[in-house]
Amino acid sequence: MGRIFAFSIFMLAAATAADWPGWRGADRSGRSPETHLLKTWPEGGPKLAWKKDQLGGGFSSISIVGNRIYTMADRGDSQYVVALELDGGKEVWATKIGPSWEDEFLGPRGTPSVDGDSVYAISTEGAVVSLNSANGALRWQRSMTRDYGGQMMSQWKFAESPLVDGDRVLFTPGSFGATIVAVDKKTGKDIWQAGTSRGQPLGSNGAAYSSIVISQGAGVRQYVQLTGRGLIGVRASDGKTLWSYNRIANDVANIATPVVQGDYVFGSTAYGAGSALLKLSATPDGVKADEVYFLDAKTFQNHHGGFILVGDYLYGGHGHGNGFPICIEFATGKVRWGGDFRVEGGTGSAAVAYADGELYFRYQNGMMKLIDASPEGFKERGSFKIPNVKNPSWSHPVIHGGKLYLREQDTLYCYNIHE
Repeated sequence: MGRIFAFSIFMLAAATAADWPGWRGADRSGRSPETHLLKTWPEGGPKLAWKKDQLGGGFSSISIVGNRIYTMADRGDSQYVVALELDGGKEVWATKIGPSWEDEFLGPRGTPSVDGDSVYAISTEGAVVSLNSANGALRWQRSMTRDYGGQMMSQWKFAESPLVDGDRVLFTPGSFGATIVAVDKKTGKDIWQAGTSRGQPLGSNGAAYSSIVISQGAGVRQYVQLTGRGLIGVRASDGKTLWSYNRIANDVANIATPVVQGDYVFGSTAYGAGSALLKLSATPDGVKADEVYFLDAKTFQNHHGGFILVGDYLYGGHGHGNGFPICIEFATGKVRWGGDFRVEGGTGSAAVAYADGELYFRYQNGMMKLIDASPEGFKERGSFKIPNVKNPSWSHPVIHGGKLYLREQDTLYCYNIHE
């Protein structure tokens, strides 16, 4: 396993700067291929290049393709997909996709996915839309509730970032007959609907707050998702549900996007659930998932903010409502360091990104931390506080073009982090 992971991170390091077309980047790993970035931050943090105010409310992260930034926001009583200029953040267009969701946790959580001249997004009410990337014009729309009987596992509405894979767009209505759906990306017409069985003991029925990732485990292209009842794998060719794993499901909110590597899948949820590594292997009629190890909630549970595989090690924030930094050996589940301390000034869960040997931890109170991605021990390289934090500071950081982008509700901040 170690040589496989070492090779994958070598290829990542060798890559050149690229677009960031959706949730957690091109491969949904949370790893940016950027290099020549600051290894330490000056006091007060890196220099602010620009900021965009009056963006609208929401926790959505951003996508970057070409000279455009895409995100989602609530403005008044409506929810929008918004396009900005990459240089300076000037608004290019904003397209209404449904009603806003105004409560104590304001706004959308999904991130638009950009493919060619199209932008795909999911509203908090479950509208799946395809928009023209040049001007925001609507091309097609589906409804996860009306078209597929979709439902969420709990009260916080749809939060998924749609996946584009080849000729299709995938999303998770969460009903038994249409747990995951694949539609033609040009027309929105169904390709297949993947159902799941009833009767699993843990968790709750419905979609969770995660997003789909692609796996080639056991030599079969498949879509891996965390649902209200735990992890599932669905065959890409025909939508057959290949396997499921219930043990890490909780009945409140399953959130973190799974990590896939080779034949392995790692997932984690909080609310006292825990984490697991699964190994996928071929069977006469498909694929099975066997538990390699299980980590109880005291060892590792990720509330939200996610975790990232770098080489042979997973990094993320541990604890329900916490982001205690932790390094875990992927193959064995052994904790190399952390999980038992809070970083200075950082409170709440931590949204994590990676670039050029460093981890970017964004804490719920708006504290940013730069931390070495090394199994040898915890080493902080800098910190600063995001300005004007009013609600929980949850949007995931994005590193692109020598810049660090931080969405803070109504404002998008862009910092220079190139050496």
